[in-house]
Amino acid sequence: MTLDRTSDRTAQDGPPHLEVSAVSLSAAVLPAAGSSSASSASSAASPSPSPSPTTPTVPSLKEAHESATNAAGWVEENWSTWLAIGLRVLLIVVIAVVLRAVVRRAITKLIDRMNRRSGASGGTALSGLLVNAERRRQRSEAIGSVLRSVASFLILGTAALMVLGTFQINLAPLLASAGVAGVAIGFGARNLVTDFLSGVFMILEDQYGVGDSIDAGVASGEVIEVGLRVTKLRGVDGEIWYVRNGEVKRIGNLSQGWSTAGVDVTVRSDEDLDKVKETLTAVGERMSKEEPWNEMLWGPIETLGLDSVLLDSMVVRVSAKTMPGKALTVERELRWRIKRAFDAAGIAIVGGATVPLEGVPAAADPAAGVAAPSAYASTASPQSMAASPIPPPSTSK
Repeated sequence: MTLDRTSDRTAQDGPPHLEVSAVSLSAAVLPAAGSSSASSASSAASPSPSPSPTTPTVPSLKEAHESATNAAGWVEENWSTWLAIGLRVLLIVVIAVVLRAVVRRAITKLIDRMNRRSGASGGTALSGLLVNAERRRQRSEAIGSVLRSVASFLILGTAALMVLGTFQINLAPLLASAGVAGVAIGFGARNLVTDFLSGVFMILEDQYGVGDSIDAGVASGEVIEVGLRVTKLRGVDGEIWYVRNGEVKRIGNLSQGWSTAGVDVTVRSDEDLDKVKETLTAVGERMSKEEPWNEMLWGPIETLGLDSVLLDSMVVRVSAKTMPGKALTVERELRWRIKRAFDAAGIAIVGGATVPLEGVPAAADPAAGVAAPSAYASTASPQSMAASPIPPPSTSK
């Protein structure tokens, strides 16, 4: 009855399909509510079942097509940007490689030209010994190696920073970290930096080379290796000294230019000086004509004259200019020949302790007949105190 009234009212007020839709909606809601309440009641009454394992969902053909379409669109939108970045990186790398090759080649040509100029200007024997061919080659190789390494480091380092900047990487933290690390390394390894810089300037200035005999202050000997940090010397006894270049304050090179061989001959004060000079001159002339001494001697062996005159002896100085590093060898041979020539000429060589002259009696020692002082001469000595009699005990009170 209620339904008939409702239908009549709806028939008068509006179209009939609105009333049907309202009825169907209420009918659909009520069973759904009833079913939900029934399902909740049944779930409360019975325990919940364990969840079943989930299987991976396979994308459908439509989803795969959409993903491919999106990727193609992204590539189409960004391909020009990536192509520009790639071309820029390729251009930076090519320019860096070409510039490095050109700079290294220029350094090599510059070193070779310097060697040719020094070789053309070194016409005298002295200039040739100061910088001979082998020393020039070793020096040029060391200088060229250092310059090429520095150029490669600067060019490739700059190219690497430019490549990072192309990829929109912020270089400020990297440069700040590098600066802090450089300061820390500079403080911690300042001795290493000092040794390296000293070695570079020693090579550039050609202070010494392999084969030179030097006096480095801390050690002396023959140079067997020159490095940027350490110089190796072989001493006179065969030991090897490792000298840090930063610790060397002075260098005495005995192998550049020429050396001087000097021999002091001590004779008696009553010897004939003319005879001594003639004998020394004959020894020098004979030695200058014989091999291999004629190559080692760069000048005549000269008798310079009296170096000192004493009461019972006098010293004659003999000197000669020799090849670098051969002064000691020439001095030994010259002493040998002088001794043999003086023995043949009847000239006595003296030295060391004072030699009494012939015919002059030795002075008597005035203290030879005087006895040593006795310990009992002093009354305060322990011996005198022990020998003195014991005083009698005092009876006065």
